Amino acid sequence: MKSSLEIKYDQEIVPALIKKFNYTSIMQVPKVEKIIINMTAGKEVSNSKAIEEVINELTLITGQKPLTVIAKKSNASFKLREGMAMGGKVTMRRERMWTFLYELINISIPRIRDFRGVNPKAFDGRGNYALGVKEQIIFPEISFDKIRRIKGLDVIIVTTAKTDEEAFELLKLLGMPFAKVQQK
Repeated sequence: MKSSLEIKYDQEIVPALIKKFNYTSIMQVPKVEKIIINMTAGKEVSNSKAIEEVINELTLITGQKPLTVIAKKSNASFKLREGMAMGGKVTMRRERMWTFLYELINISIPRIRDFRGVNPKAFDGRGNYALGVKEQIIFPEISFDKIRRIKGLDVIIVTTAKTDEEAFELLKLLGMPFAKVQQK
């Protein structure tokens, strides 16, 4: 079953993008391919309970079990040894991805304190967008009473867009609340 955001994409956003960028084929229209969410235990990386918390919170937020991320190199400043678990990672596609994107845009992002819009310059040059969330408590699935420490997470939205301009327009039409860019 399609989510409301996916239906909006098919019926409204695809024709708008074709008109704006003069695509000759519907296959040229950029779409959201996948969403990747990363979360680490931070300075508590040597604490196995903190790693467990990260995995549990990512499971609550995304609705699927995360992959445990293992350190590739040792880092003395973080008391991190090669091969130690340091966090979790989830890759969402299809229905889960559309549902998560809808909830991120319409429920979670508006819950950010002193929110003025997401950074419109956080594109990587190839049409992918990275959003850093400072507090995991913006997600309604996380109970404020049950967390020990506030942790941040990264949300990477991977699109099939060739340029940042196309990806920006796609995300703007999907409802991403971009901040106004100040001209100098």
